[in-house]
Amino acid sequence: MNAFELNRRQIIRATAWAGLGLAWSGAQAQTGKLEKTKVSIAVGGKASFYYLPLTLAEQLGYFKAEGLEVEISDFAGGTQALRAVVGGSADVCSGAYEHTINLQGKSQMFKAFVLQGRAPQIAIGVSTKTMAQYKTVADLRGKKIGVSAPGSSTNMVANLILSRAGLKASDVSFIGVGTSAGALSAMRSGQIDAISNIDPVMTMLEQKGDVKIISDTRTIKGTVEVFGGPMPAACLYAPADYLAQNPNTCQALANAIVRGLKWLQTAGPSDILKTVPESYLLGDRALYLASFDKIREALSPDGIIPPEGTKTALKALASFDETLKADKIDLSKTFTNDFARRAKDKFKA
Repeated sequence: MNAFELNRRQIIRATAWAGLGLAWSGAQAQTGKLEKTKVSIAVGGKASFYYLPLTLAEQLGYFKAEGLEVEISDFAGGTQALRAVVGGSADVCSGAYEHTINLQGKSQMFKAFVLQGRAPQIAIGVSTKTMAQYKTVADLRGKKIGVSAPGSSTNMVANLILSRAGLKASDVSFIGVGTSAGALSAMRSGQIDAISNIDPVMTMLEQKGDVKIISDTRTIKGTVEVFGGPMPAACLYAPADYLAQNPNTCQALANAIVRGLKWLQTAGPSDILKTVPESYLLGDRALYLASFDKIREALSPDGIIPPEGTKTALKALASFDETLKADKIDLSKTFTNDFARRAKDKFKA
């Protein structure tokens, strides 16, 4: 046997072992022992439809089925939930994908690993009382706009719409109102002139005649009209180091979310009402279900993050945030679909 043939065989053998190594790594992420069985998840506005897949995974016992003991801490908005993870008091954040881009812009590497929503589900409405004469977005100058929390996705969408009308964030006053009863009260009592929020809040305000909708991303069509393309929304994301150190735990989390998304594919209105806590209905079952019908298509069917959507998110953020250097962002490091794909295969989502 000559030296060339020996080297060739060694290369083939090494390649085969490398392939086995990759296969073993993937198998570990599917069936390996959980690195952590206790996981803390921070979320901002859990009662909203934006995070319905998270609630379903919890209420239907899917986290427990994966061997996880999950503790969910609910905050007023996404920015507070994010701070909990950055500060180390929570392991994983259930929040908007675009936060991973903003964090990378600050040299903090976070990665989204399973998608909950494929549209932001955020609508902006102006008060029919204090802004009865509303004509254009420019009329919002000097007004008070309610958002779930300053710096949240609801704030981001408002900033985007304002910037297209030539307004800056400093031209208005943003007020945190949460995503449930507090938001309804703030609008109806006249504390705010406009609101950027999610369902069921927005549908309840709209159907009661409290607001006039001026921008809407609760549907795929509306999202494309506002952002110019697909826009990934709610997801589970965590520090990149956490994913690297706890691949089996992250796989279990992705499995639970995707299983919830699979359940949603065939769930009827009565199934939803039986599953979510009564307090989520905000005292009106009919309007809650009307809200669900409006946003149903905005929920991800399989947990997969669309790569083209990450580009849409970066473009949107860069359009109004001068501190974000888009050319310095590596989008490939803001998300992974490895866990969601394995979960999709497992549950045929």
